[in-house]
Amino acid sequence: MTTPLRKDAARNWDRIVAVARALLDQGTPLQLNDVAGRAGLGVGTVYRHFATPEALLETVATPCLEALTADGRHALADTDPWRALEGFLFRTVEAQVTDASLAPVAAAATDTLPRTTELKETLRSVGTALFDRAREAGAVRPGLAAADLVPLMCGIAYAATVQGGAPTDRIDTAHRYLTTLLEGLRAAPQHA
Repeated sequence: MTTPLRKDAARNWDRIVAVARALLDQGTPLQLNDVAGRAGLGVGTVYRHFATPEALLETVATPCLEALTADGRHALADTDPWRALEGFLFRTVEAQVTDASLAPVAAAATDTLPRTTELKETLRSVGTALFDRAREAGAVRPGLAAADLVPLMCGIAYAATVQGGAPTDRIDTAHRYLTTLLEGLRAAPQHA
């Protein structure tokens, strides 16, 4: 169990995370000295909370990873395997195009924080379970594997970010691209 932060330390932590979020949303790489300056805090204060930029990045991404994990667990409760997979993929692509912290954290080969590793492993497990369940139900065309989804989803997110226009239009663009992908993933209906 972690010890709660003092009120001033908690305010500083919140300020650091908010500044980091703003920098990421602007497309600015995280540098702890820059974060300290923009937060109006000493560099030592930032380093006491976050030893590395990666730790700060993962902290910023944690709420998104937690929400996706919860969405995945909720999807597993859906009795329709295709609808469950489809809904989870739509929520995932929305997160990819709206949260600038998600892609670099998801793509990192190693994690700084144990919580990040735990969340990423859970997401992989849930995604695989949803895909496998849809495939076993005959809803996914043969020859595809759960591992194929990650690069396909990354491709959609990248294309929507680059070609999607204004940030507010990216979700619509990502939905359009994902709908097209899902039409290709779905098994052809069996004719009698």
